[in-house]
Amino acid sequence: MRQRLHRRSFEERVRLVVDDAYSTFTHSKVAELIRRAGLRYPNADMRRIDLLDERSLNRPLLTQLGTCSFVTRQQNVVLHGFTGSGESYLGCAIAKRACEHRIRAHYVRMPDLEEAWVAAQDTPGSAGKFLRKYAAFTLHVIDEWLLDRPTELMRGMLLELMERRYGESSTVFCTQYSQKDWHQRLGSGVHADAIMDRIIHNTVWVETGNYNMREHAALTTA
Repeated sequence: MRQRLHRRSFEERVRLVVDDAYSTFTHSKVAELIRRAGLRYPNADMRRIDLLDERSLNRPLLTQLGTCSFVTRQQNVVLHGFTGSGESYLGCAIAKRACEHRIRAHYVRMPDLEEAWVAAQDTPGSAGKFLRKYAAFTLHVIDEWLLDRPTELMRGMLLELMERRYGESSTVFCTQYSQKDWHQRLGSGVHADAIMDRIIHNTVWVETGNYNMREHAALTTA
């Protein structure tokens, strides 16, 4: 950089220094957002998704998701597929791409979300703090969505959380269950109706197929 500066005018040198400083600041900001997102797969990358054709993934749709325009429209995304089909990896890749767009994202497994919610019941004020925290993320990835049937306590929290996020932010749901199974998994009652009503009407649905990526990874590294 020093040699470049000597060959340029004062104004050009100032611009180069400012550009380099801004680039360094931006890189640091993105790296911090990715770190704070708590991604299960921090190296996941929307631009390097393996076996697109073999998995029958919708390439144009993935490209569109990579722009993060769905976040500006406060849309949700559901990544649905069989176990091992890569929905967790893809959810992390979307969250990481959001961080690169300087969007505040966060990843959590639903069992961990439930554990944190149960723990929040033990301390006065913690439940409200919990809800404010998870409602504040511009993009929130919930992995293993409905893997276990939510308890009544958990269903009440999910309704309140989805209500706070509705029309304000975007949520990515990574799940093995198709939409037709959700109502039953959510208890088949009024909570199930209300939770689904705040999710399904403004959502991009992505099928990740039945190709087992864990098996593929094991075979390629054997």
